Amino acid sequence: MKKIMLLGSGELGRELTISLKRLGCDVTACDNYDYAPAMQVADRKAIFNMLDGDQLQEHIRAINPDLVVPEVEAIDTERLLQLVEKGPTDIHVVPTARAVNLTMNRDRIRQRAVELGIETAKHCYADNEEDLVKSYNEFGCKVVVKPVMSSSGKGQTIVEADDEIGIRTAWHTAVEKMRGDRPIVIIEEFIDFDYEITLLTVKQKNDLTLFCPAIVHEQEDGDYKRSYQMNDIPTPVESQARKIAKTITDDLGGAGLFGVEFFVTKDGNVLFSELSPRPHDTGMVTLYTQNLSEFDLHARAILGLPIPSIELLRTGASHAICADAAYEEYEIQGVESAMAIQDVDVRIFGKPLTYKNRRMAVVLGPTISVVNEAAKRVKITKKAG
Repeated sequence: MKKIMLLGSGELGRELTISLKRLGCDVTACDNYDYAPAMQVADRKAIFNMLDGDQLQEHIRAINPDLVVPEVEAIDTERLLQLVEKGPTDIHVVPTARAVNLTMNRDRIRQRAVELGIETAKHCYADNEEDLVKSYNEFGCKVVVKPVMSSSGKGQTIVEADDEIGIRTAWHTAVEKMRGDRPIVIIEEFIDFDYEITLLTVKQKNDLTLFCPAIVHEQEDGDYKRSYQMNDIPTPVESQARKIAKTITDDLGGAGLFGVEFFVTKDGNVLFSELSPRPHDTGMVTLYTQNLSEFDLHARAILGLPIPSIELLRTGASHAICADAAYEEYEIQGVESAMAIQDVDVRIFGKPLTYKNRRMAVVLGPTISVVNEAAKRVKITKKAG
């Protein structure tokens, strides 16, 4: 029985824990708040600030896991790297400590991509407001500003050309919403893309790399709202994406599932955007579409178990259900009505409280139009009384 220490216990960690438990693992779910989704299905829990290196090190040594599995960005990845390189104990970070350290920081993984010859949007970094304004003026075009450490689009702002108030507001938004302790933002040219895709890339311990059919995802205010997997991405686009994804994941090493994001331009060019060394929020659709979900794939890959094939059993789509306000006690209404629609499923995450735009559930179904209709029926409200 493998002992797993899960760093981050949100909805992705919950599904991963279920997959790991089915394979006989012992899971300790960690986060900075109690009753997080993964804690509800894990063997035990640990509540501490994962950005505090001393606390992180103390809990790793106390739990003594076979595998440390990050699920969020809010982790002291520098300490993880130090523990692997210099620590007295044999610590195995999934997929590798270096991969986690690079990918949890947008500037570092973007720089590594450039070093590998991978095409990205024009970009630079700023660690203070005035430098951001200066870079923005040098760009002279519509831009996107986001923290180098964040998740799910938090802190991201699109700023039109010649909008100094907008760029200064973007700095404060990014710093307010950042994760970690690095007040650095990335500013990049706005790509007038046709669509965005996530390519779930699975590295195995036998060095064979597998790919899920590409997932198209849609964002609102920089945050994932819908995704769909139809197996209809043009072959040249998917081939470009696979080549880039393999190049960068080979460099990062280790075993596990990576969520690699790309912009696809109107002329079919593929630009690298971001990378997560773990299951991806847009990939929740695989719970509905594939023979093995992204969580099953990550679990098998990190445990060194075989993955004979990845098959798209049916097309599908997902739609996130988000809260529109903060409630200490809440109700999710309309689930029965949504699930009355043919082939619709609703997964509720079980988070203990809400805040504005917090993802609380996901609707799964056969098409975007179907999940859109189902999502309209689901409402998150303050609990009566």
